[in-house]
Amino acid sequence: MADVSTAREAVVLASDDFEEHPPAAAEDASGDDDRDDGDGDDDGDDGDGPLRWAGYARARARAAERTGERESVVWGTADIGGRRAVLVSSEFRFLGGSLGRRAGDLLEEAYAHARAARLPLVSLVATGGSRMQEGMVALGQLHRVARASALNRAAGLPQIAVLRDPTTGGGWATLGAGADVVLALPGAQVGFAGSRVRPADADPSAYTAEGQLAAGHVDAIVTRDRLRPALSLWLRLLAGGTVEPVPGGVPVPPPPALDGAYGAAATGWEAVRRARAPHRPRAGAYLDTWFDERADLHGDRCGGSDPGMICGFGLREGRVVAYAAQTGTATRPAGYRTAARLIRLADRLGIPVLTLVDTPGAANDAEAERAGAGAAIADVFAAVASVRVPVTTLVIGEGGSGGALALAAPGNTWVTPDSYFSVIAPELAAAILKRDPSETPATADQLRLRPRDLVELGVVRGIVARAE
Repeated sequence: MADVSTAREAVVLASDDFEEHPPAAAEDASGDDDRDDGDGDDDGDDGDGPLRWAGYARARARAAERTGERESVVWGTADIGGRRAVLVSSEFRFLGGSLGRRAGDLLEEAYAHARAARLPLVSLVATGGSRMQEGMVALGQLHRVARASALNRAAGLPQIAVLRDPTTGGGWATLGAGADVVLALPGAQVGFAGSRVRPADADPSAYTAEGQLAAGHVDAIVTRDRLRPALSLWLRLLAGGTVEPVPGGVPVPPPPALDGAYGAAATGWEAVRRARAPHRPRAGAYLDTWFDERADLHGDRCGGSDPGMICGFGLREGRVVAYAAQTGTATRPAGYRTAARLIRLADRLGIPVLTLVDTPGAANDAEAERAGAGAAIADVFAAVASVRVPVTTLVIGEGGSGGALALAAPGNTWVTPDSYFSVIAPELAAAILKRDPSETPATADQLRLRPRDLVELGVVRGIVARAE
């Protein structure tokens, strides 16, 4: 088992100074109370729930006696690294951490309190899904959780999920996968299908935290001893924007050029060769140099990830900045979708965006086409076009065609001295024009892709200076 054993132990692992809401005296130990969620049916005189499931009241009473909890969910406010947050924790020993009507009540209260107090919400999830003894009434709680989560998103409040063992069913599809940032404990069982209902021949690795990370559904695997520092950093980053996105707000300045930069390229082909030099600084060096600390998002939430796109949030001289950075490879559809996810999240949280462009172009193999390359690039164009927070772009190497332009901020794009930006890579331009490959250098000159050409054409604002 990857999980800590109880909801309370998970709270202690993740936070300090936890204050439970509502007070434990609000219900008796069996979890029975007079609340009604408006479905027109209460628990009845025997307490066996909306289905009058024989023995359900006794099962809840035994769970309450065994765990000391009123329900499968505990929530309150907590201090995490100096930041206040609403904290929700699942008690798996209470009927498998299942979600029923009263769990839905508690979750709705937690989200509402987060909105009222303008606090981020952190969920420590361990659940087997919906409660069988309440049937469709239990399954309907997923609508309530999804609605509450949507209201918090609309209010610009971040949500972080920590996946404990197990996180399956509707709990994964709402509290877990519905969060802005998804962390997981090593070895946790994670999947929509629980262990008793998945196909007998299913690959077990697909239902693990590690498998979900590889598929782009989890942002990071975090060990127990690193959970609190990780949550503290993410709360500083995600809660560090403005209360509301400010149209036309102050953009971040572009980073200075690193040591790979040269003087002005004499020809277009020389500019291309400099951008392709193996020793040239790449996105990782720029991000590590420019940010004081940062944390990466991972994956497109559609089953893919692309190591050629680094996305996340960082602190630069006390200011939170989101980043989407190409690493010099042909960007794959999952990379574009991850960048679009990052830009929209930053916009919702009021955080400015920095993009680093460095790609020979979008991946153009058959697999990329089947994965929706065009649609993924269109999604990034749409995200950049509709964003309300300011975006700054720096071309740090190759700027190849629409696969590079999708990440570029209109009117606020800069270039380093060892970069180029072109309608397409010069070799491909020569092929399109039916020229001999020997004419590629001359074609590069005609494309006017050098940094100073781009400034003269009005395509970019300027060439950044080298770092001191």
